[in-house]
Formats: sequence, structure tokens, C-alpha cells
Amino acid sequence: MLEISSRIEAAKLQVAALKSQIDEVRTDKKDKSMASFASGKGESKEIRRPPSTKLCRTLKGHFGKVYALDWAGDSQNLVSASQDGKLIVWNAITTNKVHAVPLRSSWVMTCAFEQGKGNLVACGGLDNLCSIYNISQGPQQQASKELAAHDGYVSCCKFVDEGHVATSSGDSTCIYWDVETGEVLKTFSDHTGDVMSLAINPTNPDIFVSGSVDATARIWDIRSGKNVQTHRGHECDINSVSFFPDGHAFGTGSDDSTCRLFDMRCYGEVNRFGSDRIICGITSVAFSKSGRLLFAGYDDFNVHAWDILSGGKSSSFQLPQPHDNKVSCLSVNPLGDALATGSWDTFLKIWA
Repeated sequence: MLEISSRIEAAKLQVAALKSQIDEVRTDKKDKSMASFASGKGESKEIRRPPSTKLCRTLKGHFGKVYALDWAGDSQNLVSASQDGKLIVWNAITTNKVHAVPLRSSWVMTCAFEQGKGNLVACGGLDNLCSIYNISQGPQQQASKELAAHDGYVSCCKFVDEGHVATSSGDSTCIYWDVETGEVLKTFSDHTGDVMSLAINPTNPDIFVSGSVDATARIWDIRSGKNVQTHRGHECDINSVSFFPDGHAFGTGSDDSTCRLFDMRCYGEVNRFGSDRIICGITSVAFSKSGRLLFAGYDDFNVHAWDILSGGKSSSFQLPQPHDNKVSCLSVNPLGDALATGSWDTFLKIWA
């Protein structure tokens, strides 16, 4: 027994030494900031900002706090979830309500649009379920499928394709589901705290990233069911994650008042965005179509746009008076020509 204990201690020391060597190599590789590297490549293009970027539509219809939104693949429709107990599918151009789905539980936290055919929407929340609705079959009173396996609230759901959904939960796990059968195909359980957000890799749907209150962002491979990378750096809960358009990097938003950009190729943080003037948490992040801008929604009712090629000390621009309460969600449509924001003030707004 004593021999086993000594071998375990020796193994721990060896692991610590290897981690130290890895950290040293990473530090040596960080020889430039993003801003200095970008400046060496020549002059960057001017960013379009207010008043050119302006409020185009306001979607009114919810009577409770808006908690989540997601664009459809056609870049015209979007779904929103509110604690008035409704999922609403909107036409963002006309502002008309296309569908209104009454939910069994009003304590909804997330919603998602299937990006292929656009027939399915999903939602989840404090009922611990991910509910799937087929909106192509007309008005929906009941979910076509309820995915039940989580032991905590469902914080985020995303369609991988028409037949599969990934969810994150307050039970510290993510689950990959078969929508048709309701079967759990894979469970991902390396986080040590509530998992608040996940995002599917846009160029490789077998890979997704999750962000947790354990202050880590983890990369998962659906095929193996394994955690293949763990990214540290934030000092508080990570509330939102979003992939960079090329799928090689991702952005995070945290209660430590910073957004960060992590690159999977160098396995580390390559930029951070924050200001001494911003002292509140970040609820949601999303990249522009080109990836040049990282949009972030804040608890103080504001939305900032950060230039990822900058030093990250001041935002590129701020949307003019976006909301009258906490900005709970935001998303850029697939075409990249509109940004939707949702708030506890019950409104959704479209910016372009």
C-alpha cells in the first residue's frame, strides 16, 4: 500500500513538471500581441460603425424577460424565448409573428432554430428538459419530442443537424441527443461547475465548445466523446461562447467583465477585450461574418463591438441606447448583414 502511494505521488510530481514545461513553451511562443502582429501586415480596413450601423426593427410581442434568441438559416426568421411562457418565431424584416408556441414551463433559458430546413425549434430551461417543436406542422400546442436526462436546468441547446441536438446543463454536463428517438448518444462530463453555453463548430460539426461557471472553456469531439482541449484564463463564470467563422478559434464572455479570444491551433488565449470603465458581466457574445468584430451584450444594458485586431483596451463602438434593461442575448444572422439583440426589457431589436 505504501509503495502504491509513493508511486501516485511520484506520478503527480511528474504531471506537474510536464505542465510547467508546457506553460514555458506557450509563454515563449507568445512573442507578439494581436495588435502588433496586425499592424505589421499593413493598414486594416475601416470598420463600419454608428451612425452607419443603426436600429432597423424593434420586435414587440413578449410580455416577460427575453432570455434567448436564434436566427434561422434563411437569415430572415428568428426564434425568441421569454419568461412569459412563449416561444415566438418572427419575420425580422416585416416584424410579423410567424408562430407563437405556448410552453409547458415558463422558466425557459434557451432556444434554437434548426439551420437546414428550418422546420424545428428547440428550447430548454428550469424544467430540465429540451423540448423540440415542429413548426412546419402549423400551430404547436405540444412538443413533438421532449429530451429528458439532465439532472439540472438546460442552459443552452444547439442543433448539430436536423436529427441531432447538443445541450448544456446546470448538472455540469453536455449531452448529444438523437432527436427522433430521444436517445442520449453521448454525455460529456469533465466540467466541475454548471455549463452555461455551447457552440457548434461551423466548419466541423463533430466539434463543439462549452463554457462553464468553473471558468474554463472546453473543446469536445462528439465522435470520441472526449474533452480534447481545456482553455483557462477567465477569473469568473463563462456565460457565453461563440466560434470564430473559420472554426479555428472561439470567443468567450464572462462575469469577470472581459471577452477573450482563444485559438485552438496554439492552444491558448490570443486576445482579451475589456476596459476599466466596464465593471459588469457579459451575457452573450457573437462574431461578425468576417470575424473582425466580436459583439458582446452586457448586464448594464449595453452592447459593445470589439475589433479583434486591436489591443482590446477600448471597444470599436457601442450601439446607441440598445435596451432599457439587461441585454440577455444577441446573434448575427448567417448572411452577416444583421445583428439581433434581446433584453429583459421584453424587446428584440434588429441592427444593420
